[in-house]
Amino acid sequence: MGIILTSRKQKQAFRPVRILAKPEWAWLLRLSLSGFPFRVSPASILTLFLRVKHCFLTAIAHFHPNDPLVTDYRQRFSNSLSESPAVPYAQIGPIAVHFPSQIETADAWAAEHPEWHVPALMEKTGIELRYIAAPDETASDLAFQACKKLFDQHNIDPGTIDFLLLCTQSPDYPLPTTACLLQDRIGMRTSSGALDINLGCSGFVYGLGLAEGLIASGQCKRILLVTAETYTKYVDQDDRALRPIFSDAAAATLIESSSSPSLLGFEFGTDGKGANTLIVNDGGARLAEQAIKPNRRRRWSSRLYMDGQSLMDFTVVAIPDLIRSILTKSQLTLPEIDQLLMHQATRKMLEMLQQALQVDSSRLPIRLANRGNTVSSTLPILIDDLRCEGVIRAGQKHLLIGFGVGWSWAGCVWKT
Repeated sequence: MGIILTSRKQKQAFRPVRILAKPEWAWLLRLSLSGFPFRVSPASILTLFLRVKHCFLTAIAHFHPNDPLVTDYRQRFSNSLSESPAVPYAQIGPIAVHFPSQIETADAWAAEHPEWHVPALMEKTGIELRYIAAPDETASDLAFQACKKLFDQHNIDPGTIDFLLLCTQSPDYPLPTTACLLQDRIGMRTSSGALDINLGCSGFVYGLGLAEGLIASGQCKRILLVTAETYTKYVDQDDRALRPIFSDAAAATLIESSSSPSLLGFEFGTDGKGANTLIVNDGGARLAEQAIKPNRRRRWSSRLYMDGQSLMDFTVVAIPDLIRSILTKSQLTLPEIDQLLMHQATRKMLEMLQQALQVDSSRLPIRLANRGNTVSSTLPILIDDLRCEGVIRAGQKHLLIGFGVGWSWAGCVWKT
């Protein structure tokens, strides 16, 4: 039941106009006036009044479009809409990368362990060298150098950064948060936020998702997303499976506010049942006898354990499903994607994904030879490399995909 208005000028052609057809409004008004035992706030009454006023003036405008009252209201209503602040979006800005000075090549592996058949290892991993942090060099040291490069190369004042997100699984201490140490060291203001993200190979995309939320909610305009790892400290020199893979590095990425959407279709995944396939099961609060046991027999004395086959089996199933979900959410198809930018795990892993997705190798780049697997830093390093090569250009659409330890995986569309 609604309020009905009719036009005096149109008695012959009786045309009722319903301007209040939502029974809940009348119900709310009756409650407020009758003293019904429900509490109705003054804000609710004001909202009701404004809606009724708008409907009433809209109805009058139907018959008297040039009435000064209607013209004035229409103008003020239009202005109020145009003055409403647009929702901001996150945009990937400049990136700076830092590697430690010590380099270890495949020749060193072959010299120390001729029984390793290094050429076969290189063919499988796609890695020819790795960077190793010094004994007194930590993830925060690498992160500091990456941030310093970013600030110097792009003339960025650290005082303009609103939030620091540091992704690392090799923190300086169990506590305090390494992000707090880095915030002070790089000179961010004390009114900024800082936190650690304890994720590995999916961490960069998770960080982008957090940055998008902080910016879209209006809490931040500029965010520094830093990824830094020293996984080599978890790997024994005699470990044939892990030593030729993992490398140390840090990347600093500036995430800025933008008026147009750039990161779309975020999808995340987690399956803790895979924790025993990639794990450092000491150094935490869990007693050794209660710690998660490696999925299979531990063959080397590294603190880091990895079951490579199980990780590949998980990846070739989870990642194609993830990509389909992202494309569906973003209303895109795979042919519309320019580049599939994946976590750089190993060559074999990435080639298996190429086959599973049926994409050409030119659209799924592999950049491992002179980098190694730098865990959470592989994606920002890859983006920086492809920008320098001119592969990533304005007006393109890319997929950003991270996956690994946890198990944890995430992805999104990136419009450049």
